[in-house]
Amino acid sequence: MSKAIETAKQAGFEIPVGAVIVKNGEIIASAYNIKEQMNDVTAHAEVLAIREAEKKLNNWRLNDCIMYVTLEPCPMCAWAIIQSRIKAVYFGSYDLSYGALGSKINIRTLVDSKLEVYGGIMEKECDELLENFFRGVR
Repeated sequence: MSKAIETAKQAGFEIPVGAVIVKNGEIIASAYNIKEQMNDVTAHAEVLAIREAEKKLNNWRLNDCIMYVTLEPCPMCAWAIIQSRIKAVYFGSYDLSYGALGSKINIRTLVDSKLEVYGGIMEKECDELLENFFRGVR
């Protein structure tokens, strides 16, 4: 999770969310939000990390991969995670507005998903990252 937090800090003027994908103990992908920069609604950290991991493995199936992300994934990202066959997600901050892995909704209940989800990992650090960003925006 430390690497995901480090990655999120690179987001600049974007909402600081960082995602890292690990396979066999090795980081194979990392990304942060660039939605504003790319003018692309799908440019969330999770989706970008999935794309990078797919290229690295030359396969859209990310079997046995684990994602660490600083904020609970939204419905779009949660669905991409499930579809990519990621084994487990560890997230930091709970997203009570858009969280799709248990906080607002649990998208896993729509399908027979075996995705393992663990929330609140380094939650204080992840919450502070978001709070500091939004304090500066307001």
